[in-house]
Amino acid sequence: MQKTRIFGFLLVLMLLVLAACSSDKAATKDSDKTSSSEKTDVAAKPSGKLVIYTGRDEEMVQKVIDQFNEKYPDIEVEFLTMGAQQILERLRGEKANPQADFWWGGTQSALTVGANEGLLQAWKPSFNDSIDAAYKDADGRWFGEMLLPEVIMINSDVLKKDTGPQDWDELLDPKWKDKILIRGVLASGTMRTIYSSMILRQGADTPEKGYDWLLKLDANTKEYTQDPNALYLKMTRQEGSVSLWNLQDILLKKYTTDYPFDYIYPKSGAPILVDGVAVVNNAKNLENAKLFVEFLFEKGMVTQLANDYYQIPTRSDIDKASMPEWYKELDLKTFDIDWKFMSDKEAEWMEYWDNNIKGRGKK
Repeated sequence: MQKTRIFGFLLVLMLLVLAACSSDKAATKDSDKTSSSEKTDVAAKPSGKLVIYTGRDEEMVQKVIDQFNEKYPDIEVEFLTMGAQQILERLRGEKANPQADFWWGGTQSALTVGANEGLLQAWKPSFNDSIDAAYKDADGRWFGEMLLPEVIMINSDVLKKDTGPQDWDELLDPKWKDKILIRGVLASGTMRTIYSSMILRQGADTPEKGYDWLLKLDANTKEYTQDPNALYLKMTRQEGSVSLWNLQDILLKKYTTDYPFDYIYPKSGAPILVDGVAVVNNAKNLENAKLFVEFLFEKGMVTQLANDYYQIPTRSDIDKASMPEWYKELDLKTFDIDWKFMSDKEAEWMEYWDNNIKGRGKK
């Protein structure tokens, strides 16, 4: 009887031990599942690199990148600053082995050329429907971020809005001889577009009248500066008092620096560039590039860039009440431009200008 009790006690004890072991194994499995899940979550976080070629203001670029990294701290972002045309040429040279993932800041003409040459990735971002068809590529290879009216820039210490040239043709008046400074044309997407639009403005049937117009402008041009910074410096030193430039950069320098700049909106209207962005075709960090595009076009970021950097957004669903006063007062007058035709002809026209017009107007 006593042996039976001992046996029963041992049996119960063994069952308890087995139950405890089973519980430990289950807990271990659950723990393993949790650990595995946590590892999966960590692995799912965006990481790696993102390489950007940009034509935008370096300070603004860094500010946006800093905010992007607050949201995606594991993505290492690098950027190189250069003109839109230089970006296009660099992407051409790197087509077989892309070094950049994202093109940030290119004219409609340059982006269209890049798209047609197979340099840009086609896709459909979440904000696609909020961008007017006129401000994006039909196949989703580039998207306009902002509008850039091209206007007459003046040194406000020398000229006032009512004493500077009031329209494009007034720039040809001999009174402005050697008072006009122009940013080097061929390396600048902005200047290539302005000059091409001036050719179109004289008549699209033949470029000869436009060439003659640019020859007369060349006669009044004191210097073609190497880059925007050189233009700003020389304008500030009053080496020239008039230039042609985009409205955003003029407002940015006027309100955020000591540069004595202002603008005159041409009476007959201005060419309004679509300045956009694109993901590079076969980019090494494709998903990170798409993440950056989505971040850049978030409504909050769009509003912030309008308030802080004087951008005119292409998104049509932004609440105007959240936009700055200068934007609400802006009257964007343009003239008809066949952008596709101009894009097709730009390289030919600019080559002719460089070989036959630049520096020859004074002869």
